[in-house]
Amino acid sequence: MFTTRWATSERKYDVVLDRDVTVEMPDGTRLNGDIYRPDADGEFPVILGVSPYNKHLQSASMMPVGFTPARGYMESGDPNFFARRGYAHAVFNVRGTGYSDGFFQFNNRLELEDVSELIGWLAGQEWSDGNVGMFGVSFFAKIAKGVAALGTAPALKAIFAPFSANDWYRHVWYHGGILSARFLSHWRFSPHRLRYRSLLRDAIGDDAYNDALKEARGDDELMAIETLRGALLDPEPDANALLVDIVLSKLDGPFWHDRNIGGEPGKVPAYLGACWANYAVHLGGVFEAHDAWRGPKKLVIGPGVYLDRPLYQYQIEALRWFDHWLRGMETGIMDEAPVRCFIPPSGEWREMQTWPPEDARWTEFYLHEKGILSEHEFWPNEGVDNIDESAFEHGQLVYTTPPIVEPTEILGPSVLTLYVSSSGQEALLFATLLHVDAEGNERELTRGWLRASQRRLRDDSTPWEPILAHDKREPLVPGEIYELKFPIVPTACVLGVGERIALRIKGHDNEPVTSALEGVAREHLAVARPVRITIHRNADHPSHLALPITKGNVMGTFFSGGKSEFAIQTASQR
Repeated sequence: MFTTRWATSERKYDVVLDRDVTVEMPDGTRLNGDIYRPDADGEFPVILGVSPYNKHLQSASMMPVGFTPARGYMESGDPNFFARRGYAHAVFNVRGTGYSDGFFQFNNRLELEDVSELIGWLAGQEWSDGNVGMFGVSFFAKIAKGVAALGTAPALKAIFAPFSANDWYRHVWYHGGILSARFLSHWRFSPHRLRYRSLLRDAIGDDAYNDALKEARGDDELMAIETLRGALLDPEPDANALLVDIVLSKLDGPFWHDRNIGGEPGKVPAYLGACWANYAVHLGGVFEAHDAWRGPKKLVIGPGVYLDRPLYQYQIEALRWFDHWLRGMETGIMDEAPVRCFIPPSGEWREMQTWPPEDARWTEFYLHEKGILSEHEFWPNEGVDNIDESAFEHGQLVYTTPPIVEPTEILGPSVLTLYVSSSGQEALLFATLLHVDAEGNERELTRGWLRASQRRLRDDSTPWEPILAHDKREPLVPGEIYELKFPIVPTACVLGVGERIALRIKGHDNEPVTSALEGVAREHLAVARPVRITIHRNADHPSHLALPITKGNVMGTFFSGGKSEFAIQTASQR
């Protein structure tokens, strides 16, 4: 790529491949990987990607296709792209996967220390100039952020790490405290040649582990899912042992703290981002990482289309990033806005200096009778709405704004406040934001989740970002009303004249899917016994949705939809 002011590294080298290179860790464990290098003398910067996934298929010579679960783990990019432009590109497996030794550590500190050792080894090779960057999405990016935050790899000069969770518990496995059963059942087989022994058992001891296993086997929610039941009854094989550790760690505690981005949030330059459709795995973590990161950083949120597999998108952008930070070249990348967001469906990009947007004004839309969502205060004697949830019935409530009368932009995180009572001791809540066009067609924007027994907020919550503690369960008292406040993953949308925003609330997520990414967000755990969930909406219990409006809706919505009643009557009389 080039402009009149700058250019990236040229494509000018042939490629040599060092297959199945082994690097020994301090405890004797050997990590296995492939290294693609320019076929030339000299010293070159190094780009590293590390994961538990099949390294041979990361660089497979095949036509890319849109994201599918079958190819979802192809996330390291094409090493030939970087090697032809003067970089060595190493793709390694973490311990316990692929052809590396040992047992899988599931992204804990030992795994990150391994990668730090690997970076030091790569920096010291005769063909290396001592500068290392990390590239890749999802697990690759999670590891990159963790190593950068750990701060034990001085040769690591930059990471290109979009599309990645920050917090395994909140962003991937337990949305709002509700286990993402379908995705877990699929993902546990993604690590290549997995060898895993229960790390939870090692941490808490045999007695506590067996007690937790017994409790889980008595949990009707878990045992209703065939894959979970099978693993809980037979927890020893590798993939089952990993699944069981996740299932038994149902609250946010030491098991998850050991696997989140901790310590200093990172001073290594970091390129972060995602796409709007990836709200069930990566999107929330991207904003959290960007907010915490202490070094130079960029945030780019693209269209709601996940990257093709094998991965090749972002490689040119990554080349600009690495040319700047690893080679000291002028590529213009740091002259651009630090935050860029694609705004659907207009197709325009919004440039900002901060996130959340400085011009966002969170506007409360109240839940009214007849399915109305409006800024209007409650009128007298408003009441309640009910959701009946069981294996035989999945009720829902939908609240929709009046038609918008001017182009209106929504950009940022939303917050849902519900006043809820339940006929049982639990309520699972699934909230979906929908864009409704002028013809009534719906498009799913994003979601929020909450297990009502895990409703307590952390003290570091903000009005625009409530953070759930998830450190204990407090069963509901049947019939008692509770204030529940929980986040909706950030989204972006421009509403045209005559369009609407709708909020759908359910007790289960069994809706049909229209894309692979929607499928990732479906089929969490369900309540085991029939329950009636009651949403209270009145002056004393003002259930409402706070939407981040950045443009338009200056005067608010109109129940008339902006059309004069007199004009409508006159037209009908003609």
